[in-house]
Amino acid sequence: MAGRSRPQVALRVVAALCAALACAHAHALYPDRPVRVVAPVPAGGPGDALGRLLAQKMAESTGQKFVVANRADGNAVLGASEVAKSAADGYTLLFSANDFTIVPVLAKTAPYNVYLDFTPIALVAKGPLALAVNAALPVKNVNDLINYAKLHPGKVAFAIGATGSSGHLATEMLKRAAGLDIPVVPYKGPAPAYQDLAGGQVQAFIDPLSGAQPQSKDARIRVLAVTSSRRLPSELDTPTVAETIRGFELYAWYGLWAPKALPRDVRFTLNMEANKALEALRARLVGEGYELAIGSPEEFARFQLEDMRRAAKIVLDAQIKAE
Repeated sequence: MAGRSRPQVALRVVAALCAALACAHAHALYPDRPVRVVAPVPAGGPGDALGRLLAQKMAESTGQKFVVANRADGNAVLGASEVAKSAADGYTLLFSANDFTIVPVLAKTAPYNVYLDFTPIALVAKGPLALAVNAALPVKNVNDLINYAKLHPGKVAFAIGATGSSGHLATEMLKRAAGLDIPVVPYKGPAPAYQDLAGGQVQAFIDPLSGAQPQSKDARIRVLAVTSSRRLPSELDTPTVAETIRGFELYAWYGLWAPKALPRDVRFTLNMEANKALEALRARLVGEGYELAIGSPEEFARFQLEDMRRAAKIVLDAQIKAE
């Protein structure tokens, strides 16, 4: 304090306190203007629908708009990178499937770090995958499919909607668990994959149930099983892969993130509002096959870490490379 008068020191302390109070007041009013939600998922798809439902409910609760902006590029890199570079004020968020967390596992040159560049807000929902086959394939269940693939080497090709996607990881898990040597055909998105599945160019496809449900209305496509640990309330007649391969479980999941260094009170507000929105949407989302994962930001961070470790093992074992 040498060289400074007591009045000067007092003024500095008062100024600092006023600044802190003003900051806290600003956060307490959050949000006081529209919030932009970057969604690196295709417009009109299941993930987009989920993000927009969440944004709508959060807007209704807070009285501010949550505007969804689609930035789909196949692997979420553009949208995630945009959010990572944004101000950490809570007015730019990322809503994404877990594809965005798998990119750095696939490629060490990814333009962002999931742990260092983002603040986890909320795990929104877990979506089981569906194992679908061309209806002309003479199989009725997972065991039939495994046996048929073994008896007809090279005759059962699996489509992949995107390299490193949840469906790709599930396909590699199935190959390893069942001891299958099957060709894998990559596509640029699920739409052309389903088109070829219906046409018989490929024989099987593992994709999020939310995307498979409307496709299964096509008589040329049959859903054999889902990848959840238990049968779903909305799909009780559909068995799980785990009923044939014990312990088989994998989900596509969706989350909400902000840039790194988000103020703690804003993070808490966003988590509270997201959870409130999910509770309001519970009946609808469960009916669509989602499993809600309401919890704290810390629980989401732990889940994300565990999932990335699991994905890394699958990628390493299968030697999956980024495109």
